This record gives sequence, C-alpha cells and structure tokens, in this order.
Amino acid sequence: MELDDIRAFVEVAEAGGFGRAGTRLGLSKSMVSRRVARLEAELGAQLLSRTTRGVAVTEAGVEFKDHAERVLAELDAARDALAQRGDEIVGSLRVAAPLSFGMTHLAPVLAELAVRHPKLQIDASYSDRFVDLIGERYDVAVRVGRLEDSSLVARKIAPIKGAVMASPAYLAAHGVPQRPEDLIGCEALMQGSEVWRFQDGRKTITLRPEGRFKADNGQALLAAAVAGLGVAMLPTFLAGPAIERGEVVPLLLDFPMSEGGLYVVRPPPAGHMPGKVRALTELLIERFGGAPYWDVCYAHLDAREQKKAAPEGAAPVVVLEGEDL
Repeated sequence: MELDDIRAFVEVAEAGGFGRAGTRLGLSKSMVSRRVARLEAELGAQLLSRTTRGVAVTEAGVEFKDHAERVLAELDAARDALAQRGDEIVGSLRVAAPLSFGMTHLAPVLAELAVRHPKLQIDASYSDRFVDLIGERYDVAVRVGRLEDSSLVARKIAPIKGAVMASPAYLAAHGVPQRPEDLIGCEALMQGSEVWRFQDGRKTITLRPEGRFKADNGQALLAAAVAGLGVAMLPTFLAGPAIERGEVVPLLLDFPMSEGGLYVVRPPPAGHMPGKVRALTELLIERFGGAPYWDVCYAHLDAREQKKAAPEGAAPVVVLEGEDL
C-alpha cells in the first residue's frame, strides 16, 4: 500500500469528490481517481461508491478511513519530530482565523513568525465562516469568543471583552442609557438576530435588539456606530482605537457582558503539539498574553472621567500607557 494512495482516499472521502480532493492535494482529478482505484485493488474492497452527484463512502471505506487517518497522523507527527530538531522550524503551517481579528491583530504576528523562521511556509485564511480544521486540513485555527465542546485541542491565550457602544452624536440625540432595559427601542447595529446579555449581579438580563442596519463583519458595524447610526455590541480588540479617540463611548459598564477568549485550536491528539504550532502559540502568548494591549482603551476612558471629576487645582491625572499598565 502506498501512503500517497491512502492520503488520496482520505481526501476524497472528506471532500466528497475527486476534483475537490485534487485541488487540496495539488493533483489532477484523474490522478486522484487512479490512486484510489489502486488502493481499492490492493485491499480487495470498494471504499467509495461513485455516483453522478459525487462519491459516497462505503461501509468498508468508513472502517478503513478511521485507521487510515491514524496512520497519516502518526506519519505527520514523525516527520515533524525529525524536522524540528534544534531551534529550526520547517515545513508548512495552514492557519484559519476570523476576518476582523485576523486582519487587525494576527496578520503582523504571522509576518513576525515568518521572519523568525525563514524555512517555514505560512498559508493563512481569513474568514468569518466556520472552518472544519480536520476536514479542510488546517494545522491550527485562531478563534475568538466562546468555544463549543469538541474533540479539538484548545489553548486560551487572552480574555476577549465586549461592550455596547455608540457615538457621542447618537447619545446626544437619543440620551445615554442607564440600564440595559433602556436599549429597548434603540437603533441596534447587528450581524444578525443576535441576543445581548448583561449581568446585573447574579441576574442575567436578556435583550433582543432591533435595528435597520446589519452587516456580517464587525468593522462594518464599527463604522456605522462611529457614523452615529445606532448602538453596537463590539469587542474591544476591534473598537479599542475608536474608544481612545472618543469616536464611540462604551455604555453600561456596570452591567458587563459575558467574557470570551482568544484561543489557539488544533486537531488531536492532545499529547503531541507540532513544533510549528508551538512556535505560533508561543508568539501569540508573547504578543497577547495577560492583559491584552487593546484593553488599554478602558484606562484612557477612566483617565478622562477622573480628569472631568478632578476639582480645580487638583493634581493632574497621569495617563499610563504601554508597560506601565
């Protein structure tokens, strides 16, 4: 049995077709088909059922695929162990990341990773769609929010905070909400029909906001909020600079929203972390670990409030930045 034939079968089974598998492998459709046919002849069993709509995995194929994936995973782990001798990181790293966070914060990290490891090839995909790491053959994903239970291995890098916010012009025209219930009837800027949840001590207040402006990207919602179109719920990693500049004002800080996280997520097994994934994880911790730099916007906000409240002749307020925070 040729390992390339086994890999071709696994790719076809996961992609649902020879053409899509060929695209992943960088091979022609006919070459992939020949490799799978050769594997079936070697095994004496039909692994795939060809149909006019694509392919379906047979019962024998399902059983063989489970073993084949373990064989390929062990082979990749062995290659990685040999390749990462010493401090040199080689090979290719496929990374999936959300669009807004990826473009604003992750892209410079990946560039730094490439500078530190000249023999490492990096293939990054920035998209807000859900990526199947195993099925689409990604080495690692950077995810923001709250993770659902899965077989994937996750490492939390930093907290992700969010808040509702609006521009000073919008608040001047519509008033400043004092409680979450005051948001009922406001012009909400949303990605869909989401629910906003606030904590009032041990009680959770749930709202279903409504509005006429929707977008499937956080940067678009931030632009709408700055323009005074309404109230948006955004993470500080995206809205932090606008908060510092005073373009938007965080609201209802006494009623915090549930905190998410920044995670590195990779396929199992848990015991083996490839050197290239470890290098990315360590760099992310170096850049974002602890109190992430984008939350400095809250320090600027507190300083402005202290300055407003300071009596005449009081000592000046010192705004701490960078490492002083």
